[in-house]
Parts: sequence; C-alpha cells; structure tokens
Amino acid sequence: MTVPVSSTATDAWPALPFAQWQDTYATLHLWTQIVGKIRLALSPRLNHWWQSTLYVTPRGLTTASIPYGTFTFEIAFDFLDHRLRIDTSDGIHRTIPLAPRSVADFYAELLETLKAMGIEVRIWTMPQEVAEPIPFEADRQHAAYDPQSARCFWRILVQADRVMNAFRSRFIGKSSPVHFFWGSFDLAVTRFSGRRAPQHPGGVPNMADWVTREAYSHEVSSCGFWPGNASVEAVFYTYAYPKPDGFEQYSVQPEAAFYSAQMGEFLLPYAAVRQADDPEGMLLAFLQSTYEAAADLAQWDRRELERLPVAQSAR
Repeated sequence: MTVPVSSTATDAWPALPFAQWQDTYATLHLWTQIVGKIRLALSPRLNHWWQSTLYVTPRGLTTASIPYGTFTFEIAFDFLDHRLRIDTSDGIHRTIPLAPRSVADFYAELLETLKAMGIEVRIWTMPQEVAEPIPFEADRQHAAYDPQSARCFWRILVQADRVMNAFRSRFIGKSSPVHFFWGSFDLAVTRFSGRRAPQHPGGVPNMADWVTREAYSHEVSSCGFWPGNASVEAVFYTYAYPKPDGFEQYSVQPEAAFYSAQMGEFLLPYAAVRQADDPEGMLLAFLQSTYEAAADLAQWDRRELERLPVAQSAR
C-alpha cells in the first residue's frame, strides 16, 4: 500500500504507520543488511562494531568510504531517485534501480556489479536480528518496494539524525556517531561514562552473544529511533547498560514518554513528536531527561563529560 506524502515542505515529520509499509520495510531491512555486511567485511574493525554502520545523507543512507586495495568506494541508497549508487575513488560509477525485486536478485546484482568494478567480497549471507531468517541468495519471499514509503522513512531519519546530532554535541566524553544499525534497523547514538561494564549476559534474539558483549563492553546511555513492528508503532527510545537502580521510576520529559518494562527502555511515540507544536524541543527534552536518568543514578562524572555546566542542562 502506498503511503501518502505531503505536497508541502512543512510536513517535515511524515506519518508512516507500520501496517502501511510493512512489506517494503521487511525488504529494505534485508537490502540494508547486504550493504552493511559488505562494509563490515572490508572495513578495519572499530570498537562496538562502528565500522559496520550506515549514515544518513541528504539523499538516503550511505556506507561512507570503504577501503579496497589502493582505492575506496561507497555504496549509497538514494531515496530521491530510488537508486543504489556505487562510486569509487578511481572515478567508476554504477547504479542499481531500487524497485520491487527479491532479496536474492538484489544480492546477486549487487555482487556482480561490484565484481565488474574490480571489487570482490564475501559476506555471511544469513540475515541478523530477524525472525525466521532466509539466506540472501535464497530469499525470493521479500520483494516489495514502494518508493513513497521508502522516501517517508528516510525523511523521518533526516529529522531524527538532525536532532540527535544536536543532542550529541552537548557531550564531550566518548560518544558514537549518529549511525544506522542495519541489524536492528534503527538510528542510534550512544554516550559512554568511561567505565567498563559488567559482561553482558547475552541472549539477544538472533544475535551471537560475543557480538552483544563487544557492543556493551562499557557503560552506556543510548538513544535512537526505531520504526517499530506489528506490535509497537514507531518510537524514540533510550536505555542504559547496565541499568541503574531506580531507572524506570525516574521522572522524565515529556508527558508522552513512558518506561516499557517489556523492552527495558524509555519510549516516546513518534506520533507524539510529529504532532507536537515543537517536535525538536519535545525530542531534545526526552533525550536529555532520559540521559540524566542514567547519568545521575549511575553517578557519571557529568562535569567532565558535558559541554555545558550541569546546572544549565535541560531537565
């Protein structure tokens, strides 16, 4: 089903109910995993798997530069022209149309195109963090692509990325970039206290425990945007690892925010943000107050980690 896109520039935060784009969502999730795994296979390893993520651009999502021999290349989803763009530092350029097609066909054409450009890569073809995964080369079940839905999703990411980068700028301690995790299909930014964390117990569905333990090797406060599923509509979220005592009872902003015991996170429905008079202000209040819940209760050294004096931070 096609999701209506507003013809006005003022609708910066479009509606995107899960039921109206779930098939495109499922296919696009797997396409981003293929591209992300290519970056993961060829990029030097960074802490917490930061070498595997994608980034929001003015046109879509990108791997940024990936090293290969004596040159670099980039793979980018363009949700304006609906093409997958591949560019090398040697000046070679190729595109693959983004259109209804199976995951198997997308996977085959992408690897064939890369090979023709002088880039050969092998990836583990089993999807991550999805129920009942099908190897990419065998997946002809997921084949939907609605251009308007994909563009709406990207437009939401543009807004979330913009606000989350403003929030990130307040912190001078160790922080991740604002980046897109193709496994969980969410946009996230993570702050670190500087202390080691207890070993993560693992048990995350469809994810190896050693992957999770690297991701959560240090104490964090993390936030992001997730487009939801059949049970939960799109939300902004915040969580802490390890979760400090009293975290779930902490008073946070805005009133629409709540703690989900099932997910172990504070949630703010995307619908509440897009309908607010000041969406950016509401989202920043949520990100700041839930960060303070983690930092205050876990006794982070906030004066050394934050750009503004603690007294000036939003509560």
